[in-house]
Amino acid sequence: MKITTKTEALNIIETSYLASLSSLLWVALYYLPVGGALLRLILPLPMILLHLRRGTKIALEGLLVQFLLLFIIMGPVRGTLFLFPYGILAFWLGWCWFKEKSWRISLFIGVIIGTVGFFLRVIALSTLVGDNLWILITRASYGLIENFIGLFNLPFAPSILSIQLGAVLLIVFQEIVYVLTVHIVAYSLFPRFKLTIPDPPRILISLVDLNH
Repeated sequence: MKITTKTEALNIIETSYLASLSSLLWVALYYLPVGGALLRLILPLPMILLHLRRGTKIALEGLLVQFLLLFIIMGPVRGTLFLFPYGILAFWLGWCWFKEKSWRISLFIGVIIGTVGFFLRVIALSTLVGDNLWILITRASYGLIENFIGLFNLPFAPSILSIQLGAVLLIVFQEIVYVLTVHIVAYSLFPRFKLTIPDPPRILISLVDLNH
């Protein structure tokens, strides 16, 4: 392919570097025993940055490059897991901010993407390790409900349905915190790259100001 303009060269260079950076973060998140929370937080940022700088078409190319890199390095299952939810979430947030959509839309759909991605990861990892990892999640939910009942001395025992519902609510709450934190970090960080994202809703302004 012949490169004829500076823009085409920058598209190729930025796509390569940011896709490689995001892939490196995913490999580190998967294999390093420390720093998982920080790596999860910054993992979507390179692809979001590419989307805001170069547009939707280049962002899709970057996502494809990252997928191919991880597919080769980590194999078909582990390499594909980054899509659920981090790759898809990064593309969605980048698209929303590129189109200047409100935080309400990006947060709501982002939480749905994160929740669905969590369940897909549980299914895939359960297949890999040969064990049902959902049991671990329901145990955590049972422990939390049991502690709540003991704290308030409530006269009933948790049912299977309440334990399963508690597990789902824990996952949704985790994704709300995660996606909201990515919003706040991006809102604070991206102006340094001369990029902006839409302002947060009024109800979240105080939280964002505290972060500043």
